Amino acid sequence: MSPREAYEAAQKWRVVKRSVDARQRELRVHLTILTDDWGRPISKDAPIPLYEPPVFRDVHSAERSAVIIGAGPAGLFAALTLLEHGIKPIIYERGKEVSLRKRDIALLNRNEGLNPESNYCFGEGGAGTFSDGKLFSRSKKRGNMQRVMELFHYFGAPDTVLYEAHAHIGSDKLPAIIQRIRECILAHGGEIHFNTKIESLNSLTAAGGLSLAMPTILAIGHSAHDTYRMLAAEGVLLETKGFAMGVRAEHPQALINRLMYHLKPSAVSHQHSVIDFVGNAAYSLVTQVDGRGVYSFCMCPGGHIVPAGSTPDTCVVNGMSASHRNSPYANSGMVVQINPEDIPGDDPLRGLDYQEQLERLSYSEAVLQCNGLTAQRSAIAPAQRLRDFVEGRASKDLPACSYLPGTIPSRLDQWLPAHIGRRLQQGFRDFDRKYPGFLTNDAVILGVESRSSSAVRIPRDPATLQSLSTPLLYPCGEGAGYAGGITSSALDGINAALAIARL
Repeated sequence: MSPREAYEAAQKWRVVKRSVDARQRELRVHLTILTDDWGRPISKDAPIPLYEPPVFRDVHSAERSAVIIGAGPAGLFAALTLLEHGIKPIIYERGKEVSLRKRDIALLNRNEGLNPESNYCFGEGGAGTFSDGKLFSRSKKRGNMQRVMELFHYFGAPDTVLYEAHAHIGSDKLPAIIQRIRECILAHGGEIHFNTKIESLNSLTAAGGLSLAMPTILAIGHSAHDTYRMLAAEGVLLETKGFAMGVRAEHPQALINRLMYHLKPSAVSHQHSVIDFVGNAAYSLVTQVDGRGVYSFCMCPGGHIVPAGSTPDTCVVNGMSASHRNSPYANSGMVVQINPEDIPGDDPLRGLDYQEQLERLSYSEAVLQCNGLTAQRSAIAPAQRLRDFVEGRASKDLPACSYLPGTIPSRLDQWLPAHIGRRLQQGFRDFDRKYPGFLTNDAVILGVESRSSSAVRIPRDPATLQSLSTPLLYPCGEGAGYAGGITSSALDGINAALAIARL
């Protein structure tokens, strides 16, 4: 079906699945249409396909309770699942509720200071709330991913989450959904304690040591480095896992549309009609350089780059996009695979140390280029034009960029660790061969993208999902090393809650 035919069909019929395929020279849109018993298409105005709504039980006087540390997708979906099974969830979240969190993020974007407990990483909803809201994973290897989508829809996500192959909510819509989830948990008798960081597992034990008083779901997210160190100090088994680090690249969205949709620059009216239907183009790029993967991560069409650090002496960037994805910029993490053997030593936390070293280096480079003027410009990011980076020369100036705190020219090609910088340079050359024009000085890279995944795993029993070292502790989500995004984290939280329900 051509994009025009698909557009016309979508105006008339009820779509239950849609995907865009731009891998070939001809752009294709694949639609699955809802039909009646005789195979006739059903009108677009027909009700969406029904799913079984959740039934949450009142747990004000429940006999069983479970603690949840962290109110990101893993923690919140674990709490909803506990409610379905009549178990009272007691959530502890180090950050603020989502509306207050918005204010701290606004201050951060204006370079008016970082709140280490309330930012793009920490607070109600977790890192995903204000960093795009992509619901890309459809894997059913570890549970019913469609049920995750149904729960998002139940709490207010658009119909598209039920059928889009690459569903997206948007950072402007997610906060209201998160608030509805919170209201549901509280209305049914659950507890949520904001501004409460668990600084010792001993505070959750019956009589000291590491014998927990009740089942505890550990859903701390990938950026809680201080909590990882606390867990290690208290004897919880941790291990290093592979992760990735690099930069965030931003192109003009119009350029990415032309490259990915194979559009001619002169056909302006055709471009607009295509974009109106299929939306701004995304990309997924991967190559191998010297035995390590180099790939795009968390690509945000029509999005913005945001400051994603959680300590005041680091510079970390990430990407987000609102529901309409209509900014003039396209950004993506461009990262290099790092294996445990790439970092000397045997400390299970050495990956965290390596992340922090590069984040502090990025901050120091920005400070250096700003001549130390950081009191009001603490989130400014070091940046370099893309072709300048690949060809090893300084950028005298920088193109317009979506990053609100501001950028400063810097030689990322010189200060990035060689095993990251050289692989990125070759990776960009490879991507340009696939999509000529991708390697351009109209694009810019910012440092550093270091929070693509956790550098630590908390080993757990595959059957009970409990920590191998600490009974009744259920590590889950991205922070435990068992998920890679909003939906997979939510699913892991569901599985942890189900394991508790089976006790």
